[in-house]
Amino acid sequence: MYIARYLTPLGKVQITADDEFITSVTIEPKTIHEPTGDHPLLQLAIKQLDEYFAGERIDFDLPLQQAGTPFQQEVWQELLRISYGKTMSYAQLSKEMKNPLAIRAIAAANGKNKLWIIVPCHRVIGSDGSLTGYAGGLWRKQWLLEHEAKVSGQGQTKLEF
Repeated sequence: MYIARYLTPLGKVQITADDEFITSVTIEPKTIHEPTGDHPLLQLAIKQLDEYFAGERIDFDLPLQQAGTPFQQEVWQELLRISYGKTMSYAQLSKEMKNPLAIRAIAAANGKNKLWIIVPCHRVIGSDGSLTGYAGGLWRKQWLLEHEAKVSGQGQTKLEF
């Protein structure tokens, strides 16, 4: 496993990779590992995150693989379909997945996402438009949504009814 540390406008991040995939991007992880040196995938992830924070990147082009159940993998794939600068409620996400009774399970899978920003779990909000549940803290979720709204000129941080 390869490890890098990266400082974002929202705090310290630890990025991990194996020989083929980025395996995690976690903000202020509980267990900090020493960096292992340069690896092309880590450098590519840092470059793309730099571009994201500079407002120059809206899509990531990285080989990704995080451990999870088949259901979690399905949820994370759906998160990748939420457009930059847009939000979706957990209820809407459950309908997109053709599993309207799985709102809580979807929320739990969302919370287990280890690919911060890259798999955009921050784009999922409450049905009432509230910024619910975010492992990195709601202030980070709000910052990310406002950043994307500003860059795209079309975003929203709350659902409009």
